[in-house]
Amino acid sequence: MSELDDIDRKLLALLQRDAHMTYAELGKEVGLAVSSVNERVRKLCERRVITGFHAHVDPEALGLDLMAIVCVALSGPAEEAEFLKAIAPEPRILECHHATGAWNHLLKVRVKNPRELETFFARVIKCLPGVTRTETMIVLSSTKETSALPTEPPNWG
Repeated sequence: MSELDDIDRKLLALLQRDAHMTYAELGKEVGLAVSSVNERVRKLCERRVITGFHAHVDPEALGLDLMAIVCVALSGPAEEAEFLKAIAPEPRILECHHATGAWNHLLKVRVKNPRELETFFARVIKCLPGVTRTETMIVLSSTKETSALPTEPPNWG
């Protein structure tokens, strides 16, 4: 994949902040004509740098007030494919990360309340072959939660 230039990076930052910006607004911000912005965004999509445009929905507006981080240990590598296949379609699992350390996978889960979380464990996680143990952390509040990726190198001094 070819490198991103400064204009591509700025377009990515702007679109991550507000995907509803018109190409005219984007062009004004980066100093390009609408047709040039259109071409750059099209190429970023073709190269799969941009993989989609999404609405960010407030979880509480849907009654999904409880967020939990669930650590899952599997009995061995043979169970991994079946585990991943079983959890993939579950909409309450927002993220699944294969990790190092004592846990095989870390799940970010959104549910309505503790009762729904208990049902989720019984019907989705604990019933899967190979799941030997779990540890759950209930998130009390979130001071930062984003899906926006940094488009510039770090400025850590």
